[in-house]
Amino acid sequence: MRHGNKLNHLGRKSAHRKAMLSNMACSLIEHKRISTTIAKAKALRVYVEPLLTKSKTDSTHSRRIVFSYLQSKEVVSELFRDVAPKIATRNGGYTRIIRLGYRLGDNAEMCMIELVDFNEIYTNETAKKTTRRSRRGGSTSTGAAVAETVADAEVVAEEVVAEEVVAEEAVAEEVVAEEAVAEEVVAEEVVAEEVVAEEAVAEDETPTASEDAPTEDAEEATDPNKEA
Repeated sequence: MRHGNKLNHLGRKSAHRKAMLSNMACSLIEHKRISTTIAKAKALRVYVEPLLTKSKTDSTHSRRIVFSYLQSKEVVSELFRDVAPKIATRNGGYTRIIRLGYRLGDNAEMCMIELVDFNEIYTNETAKKTTRRSRRGGSTSTGAAVAETVADAEVVAEEVVAEEVVAEEAVAEEVVAEEAVAEEVVAEEVVAEEVVAEEAVAEDETPTASEDAPTEDAEEATDPNKEA
């Protein structure tokens, strides 16, 4: 039972606990986010946030104090060079804890602790600033803004009309092309029908061989000089 003990020993002696928190703080400053358990993340937040506040004052004294906790020259340099300018306007609350679920092995509750100002998804730095319109009339800036808006609207309307005209011309060209193709097909069919009709007429007018050549019996009957 805790019995009012405000310090979570994390199941370690003081030397082991301080070394672990120092290493986790170095990893957090270097990678900007790390995954760990909820208990360790809460202890790390209490350990690292005073160091982040100390880094806002770039002096030899501050660097030596931070180095006594982190024991890494590279991490101290990165903290004062990269992290400090980012958190210069933030008054505390430099870290964020996001719960990730439970670990499979021992069912420990996991989380991700990160530096707030290095998360581009949650920060609003890249968000577009909106300006509030004044209800007072007669200002030159408002009139210029209205004129620019009207001009932009007219340009957009002209572009839309031009696009519609181009689309109508393209449709008209397609219709004309289809009509021309249809007329060609009809003309070819008419020519083919005329050719077929002429061939049929020619076949009807041509006499057969049996009709042109008279039989021998008919010649004998009609010839008077032939002996009976």
